[in-house]
Amino acid sequence: MGSKTKIVVLHMKEIIYTAIFAALGILLIILLVIMFRSGKEDSSGGTGKQYTPGIYTSSLTLNNTNLEVEVSVDSSRINAIRFSNLDETVTTMFPLIQPAIEDIAEQIYETQSLEDITLPDDAPYTSQIILDAIKEAVDKAAVD
Repeated sequence: MGSKTKIVVLHMKEIIYTAIFAALGILLIILLVIMFRSGKEDSSGGTGKQYTPGIYTSSLTLNNTNLEVEVSVDSSRINAIRFSNLDETVTTMFPLIQPAIEDIAEQIYETQSLEDITLPDDAPYTSQIILDAIKEAVDKAAVD
């Protein structure tokens, strides 16, 4: 009667290594799926606004002096806001103009929006003129 019984010997070390590699493989696949899926959802910077990349300018006049506000944007973010031709005579006549644009720019960088900007109490009118010039430059950059 020839029953052929086969005995299979598994070493515990091989089973443990196989389980560890299988768990790491599953974890890697899950991480890749999460990473690529969340990257597609958040590609617009959270605001949904799209811009034509470049540097856009807008003019404003203070005390018969023309100033240009430069706004640098990429496809979905506002990257930099500054005065392009600010000289010493303007900063002497309007000492709060540089801190005002820096404060407004910092708020815009954080929120990537021109809505709900808090204007400084010490120069609200000048800050509003600066904010209007920034809005004009951003409107030039916006994709319709």
